[in-house]
Amino acid sequence: MEMNTCKYCNEQINGNYCSNCGKPAILKRIDGHYIIQEIGDFFIANKGMLYTIKKVLISPGKSIRQFISEDRYRFVKPVTFIFITSLVYTFVNQIFSLGAGDYYQQSDVLAETVNLIFNWMLIEYPGYSGIIIGLFMAFWIKIFFRKYDCNIFEIFILICFLTGVTTLFISVVAIIQGITHLKLLQISSYLVAIYVIWAIGNFYDKKKVGSYLKAFLSYLLGSFVLGIIITIVGTIIDTIV
Repeated sequence: MEMNTCKYCNEQINGNYCSNCGKPAILKRIDGHYIIQEIGDFFIANKGMLYTIKKVLISPGKSIRQFISEDRYRFVKPVTFIFITSLVYTFVNQIFSLGAGDYYQQSDVLAETVNLIFNWMLIEYPGYSGIIIGLFMAFWIKIFFRKYDCNIFEIFILICFLTGVTTLFISVVAIIQGITHLKLLQISSYLVAIYVIWAIGNFYDKKKVGSYLKAFLSYLLGSFVLGIIITIVGTIIDTIV
């Protein structure tokens, strides 16, 4: 019997699949069956998407803890979740051509580069910038909730899920604003903050008021420290240029 070499791990293959990495010995050509399978996978992913949105929105603490320690199959993977929701936001933002004034009050006091950075974070890529903000928040979350057995990577998973949901929420608000011309996006930023604070407290101990206070401080300090860094960097850039 002819022996093939696996293209992925260079092991000898005796059969249809590699015994070492599990990859197929021969990659099938793309045909009608492949396209049908891809469409099927898309709808299965959508089911997971709807399930993830529902669970993280209604019961974030229980759902994300479930993903971390019990069941990772019914949820969309957190990084994939952010990627998809960010694409949705980008699509919505392009349709309605929303600008900085739709999201927040611009300040003439801030340096030009600082305003550009905030525009990039809040308008162009809120999903990805949410991860950046989340990393600063994660530092304070780890400090305030240090007695809980939760490492920094698990906190990152928490932030990813919350960022995905809030990005999708902003997308929905942007659609409503684009249709009705009501100034809703500036208000939505406060709702996003409230949701994130509630979700973090809910993740750790939803029965304790102190959990929500710690979550509020984590959100406040994380945003404040990042804002200070952006202001310093932007001012330095403008001074040099």
